[in-house]
Amino acid sequence: MMGAIVLLHRWLGVAFCLLFAMWFATGIVMHFVPFPSLTEAERLAWLVPVDRAQVIIGVTDAVASSGITEATRARLIQRSDGPVYIVSGILLVRAVRASDGRDATVTSADVALAIARDHARSRGIDAAQATIVARRNYDQWTVPNGFDRHRPLFRVALGDAAGTEVYVSSLTGEVVLDTTLRERGWNLAGSVLHWIYPTVLRRDWVLWDRVVWTLSLAASIAALLGAALGLARIKRRGGLLGSPYRGWHALHHLVGLVATFFVLTWIFSGWLSMDHGLLFSRGQLTTGEVGEMNASPDWRAVSSLGREPMPSSAREVEWFAFNGNVYRRDRIGLGSQTLTRAAEIARDGQAGFLGAQEVRGLIARLAVGCDAPSVLADNDDLHTFDFPILMARPRLRDILIVGLCTLGLVFSITGIVIGWRRLRLSFAS
Repeated sequence: MMGAIVLLHRWLGVAFCLLFAMWFATGIVMHFVPFPSLTEAERLAWLVPVDRAQVIIGVTDAVASSGITEATRARLIQRSDGPVYIVSGILLVRAVRASDGRDATVTSADVALAIARDHARSRGIDAAQATIVARRNYDQWTVPNGFDRHRPLFRVALGDAAGTEVYVSSLTGEVVLDTTLRERGWNLAGSVLHWIYPTVLRRDWVLWDRVVWTLSLAASIAALLGAALGLARIKRRGGLLGSPYRGWHALHHLVGLVATFFVLTWIFSGWLSMDHGLLFSRGQLTTGEVGEMNASPDWRAVSSLGREPMPSSAREVEWFAFNGNVYRRDRIGLGSQTLTRAAEIARDGQAGFLGAQEVRGLIARLAVGCDAPSVLADNDDLHTFDFPILMARPRLRDILIVGLCTLGLVFSITGIVIGWRRLRLSFAS
């Protein structure tokens, strides 16, 4: 039995030592420079107030003009070419003009360029030299599935000192992503390597998912075998615990013992994050629950709501269905909004949110017979150390992540040296 463990660990280690080192090194890079994205705070801050005078039709007419019969959400925003409603269904999204309900899909490069320049001005960026770089479905920074509703995308270089590029959705005319030269450079040495994210592989989500899942599982098995072997080979010398090995093998053994818990949990949690329902439940809603959550409302009942006055500083007006009711949300800033339910007057104050009773009403319909729901704490992610206690102490979290990843990297380097020597001996013989 032990001989089989030694053999498996030896050759799995030779195969995966470089991968382990890459994961630990790129994990440090990713911690400080995450994959490019447009955060909700950025998206909302860079929207300009809606010109109410140009809004002629109400949300009911906009939904009807979109042709999306199962529409569950509509948003009113201001584009450089006028205000538009963005109507969303379970699968489809479409933009129509708020002036007359005509299609507002962006097919012209000139329109996309104007939208990007307006976006740049709202950020204080001089985009006089902005140019369209490409119009395509995929590139290295737009492979995530969240962009599927917006493809193809116009990629616009703003021509500023930071090398900023923005992506304009051809379906909605929204800026959905921005990147800088620094982000792109560091992510080539970070996320792209860590996630094995080359465009040619990642654009095929199923293939990429299976490749990374298989590699992560094999790496987890190699680490588990190594932990078992390392614990079994501990020797006592003069009342102290030591290693029977010498040189690089001893260093690999001892550092591995120190790093065992972290390496095992980190590699295993990384594999779990890639499972996506292959072996374990994803915790996703059933078809019936999805229908309950995303039930299309009777948009005719909100026609008057769509024509009510809105704050002159509103950057986005949104209508959505929840628990059988339709709500309108006037968004002035990330934490400044007014929430209104159809046929009711607006709530006082600048911050309106769904109440606990409304949330409980929907949950009770989704989970019949369960106890009263409770609110969970923010993200509690083992793989990225997003524990609430550490999120409240970012500097301590930085030290832990960098320190532990460095320890894992040193451990992996010892494995690389041993693996290289093993291969040289094998080829020589």
